[in-house]
Amino acid sequence: MRILMITQWFQPEPHFKGLGFAKALQAMGHDVEVLTGFPNYPGGKVYPGYRVGLRKREVMDGIPVTRGYIYPSHDSSALRRIANYVSFALSSTVLALALRKPDVVYLYTPPMTAALPAVALRLLRRVPFVPDVQDLWPDTLAATGMVNNPRVLGLIGWWTQFSLSRAARIVVLSAGFRQRLLDRGIRVPIAVVHNWAPSEIVDVAQRLPAPHSAAVRPFTILFAGNMGKAQGLDVVLKAAKTLQSEGSTVRFALIGGGVERGHLKQLIEDLQLHNVDLHEPVHPSKMDEVFANADALLVHLREDPLFEITIPSKLQAYLAIGRPVILGVRGDAADMVRDAKAGVAFDPDSHLGLVAAVKEIAALSPSDRADMGAAGQSYYNERLAFDIGVAAIERELCAAAERR
Repeated sequence: MRILMITQWFQPEPHFKGLGFAKALQAMGHDVEVLTGFPNYPGGKVYPGYRVGLRKREVMDGIPVTRGYIYPSHDSSALRRIANYVSFALSSTVLALALRKPDVVYLYTPPMTAALPAVALRLLRRVPFVPDVQDLWPDTLAATGMVNNPRVLGLIGWWTQFSLSRAARIVVLSAGFRQRLLDRGIRVPIAVVHNWAPSEIVDVAQRLPAPHSAAVRPFTILFAGNMGKAQGLDVVLKAAKTLQSEGSTVRFALIGGGVERGHLKQLIEDLQLHNVDLHEPVHPSKMDEVFANADALLVHLREDPLFEITIPSKLQAYLAIGRPVILGVRGDAADMVRDAKAGVAFDPDSHLGLVAAVKEIAALSPSDRADMGAAGQSYYNERLAFDIGVAAIERELCAAAERR
């Protein structure tokens, strides 16, 4: 079966459903080709060795990759972000229609603008497509504050409905996503396929030593990843202030980049926090020491109904690492942590809830925390691992191609 993968992001950009996923489908006997943009995420600057043009062809580990024009940007400017999304949508549509006709298209979203080439192939060349929905537009745009104009949100909502209604099948990351699409009248078969952790993180997890007692150093809570508005990390700093005022020796390590990083740095100074370390981003493959020195791993999303049906990909990565999870997300994500017996959950946007969760985890014995981390790791290996997810998506792609 000939599969065309359409995704705005692809290696060398960090993308857990990128090159490794393409190679896995190829190993199953499929002919896989990728249509993507010039790498510029997450910094918004084109990667060394690339220069933006109308088209570039290359082969990465045996996978043919076609790159289309994209306006490189990933900052807080809504206009530049729109230019980034729309430029790829238009260029990839032209290129998709010029490529050899596939049997099926795998479409990674967000952004939903990337659906334009898939819809064009469906309408003009009768090629079925399977979108992998990682964010619900326009809900996510409104929840993160990226777009607030009701007319623009309405237009994006119409396009999302139009695109998904023309899919052959749909893959979503949670049962909540599936129900939300059904509530919107989407009558396409929808499969829930939980995300897997990036391969670099799984490799790190396999190299990590067993957890050790925090007696020789401060008890450390780690947050690693994007620092955007959706993460609501002001809550973490308020919790740190409370713990510092109480004389606690617990420390927070925040590692990553994002539009809120500068704000957080200033807030750390304003609150005179001595128990928070803000670090530059570290490549996932080099996170060994960072994870080894963490006693618990933190996930937080600000209070919003959308996030109750979201399972942040960070959660799968943390489960794979095998350390206790402190989760500030309601709904499907909290259910996963409870099912896995992998940590504790608190109400999002509640710094006192976070303080209580930190105290609960810190009060456990080292062996109890090790058991909690091991339970999460087992849950990941048995239900969420790479091979399990790839096989599930491959079944959806085959079903879509057969339906044609």
